[in-house]
Amino acid sequence: MTTENIVWITGASSGIGRELALLYATNSWQVYASARNADSLQALSIEATNLKGSIIAAPMDVTHPSDIQTFIDKRVETQTLPRLSILNAGYYEAIGLDELTMDNFNDTFAVNFFGVARALTALLPHYKKTKNGHVAIVSSVAGYTGLPKAASYGSSKAALIHLCESIKVECNAAGIMLSMVNPGFVRTPLTDKNDFTMPFIIEPDDAARRIKIGLDKKRFDINFPKRFSLILKTLRLLPYPLYFKLTSRL
Repeated sequence: MTTENIVWITGASSGIGRELALLYATNSWQVYASARNADSLQALSIEATNLKGSIIAAPMDVTHPSDIQTFIDKRVETQTLPRLSILNAGYYEAIGLDELTMDNFNDTFAVNFFGVARALTALLPHYKKTKNGHVAIVSSVAGYTGLPKAASYGSSKAALIHLCESIKVECNAAGIMLSMVNPGFVRTPLTDKNDFTMPFIIEPDDAARRIKIGLDKKRFDINFPKRFSLILKTLRLLPYPLYFKLTSRL
């Protein structure tokens, strides 16, 4: 069975995931917070002590299938299967052509795409039974169109968008709510690596608030900031000569 007001968040040790965990705990939810850094999760759990809800540290590595399956099996066994699962764990490096390697592709897809796929395939059989589950997959506006220095990251996020679009109709038929979250630049330890100007950048607590509003309204497509999303969606409609002329300036 799924349990009301229980949420599972991956990538919860920092950035958007951390702020989402605190926001849901503030709103009386029981939060299972997952990431590789157990110490950060424990500190997060302590920080939430005086909130209306709670944060339970659930350390895991989403590149390890057994970690995910063990967590889901335990939730099913104890009848604490989260009603909402926010699959947010991510890996990012801005890699140009000269630094592009198979290791970078492997590291990026292992977390960004296959980490989501592992969680999704573990959750869906149970959500199909209960017809009361909600999955939110955090992709990125970088998945809308090819951008410089985003060959591995952007393609992994594009794969997530394609995945969401592919399974949405069947999720509807199975009684499963599916949301696709595409943030723009958010100030996190990942984007701190960037040495270029990031347009329309927002703070992680603002991103978490926007995501929760979208999930509360059961939206499929949650994207922000709207101006940046619109620019990138428009770019992909342009003829390639104009498209490459514009992206070469980025």
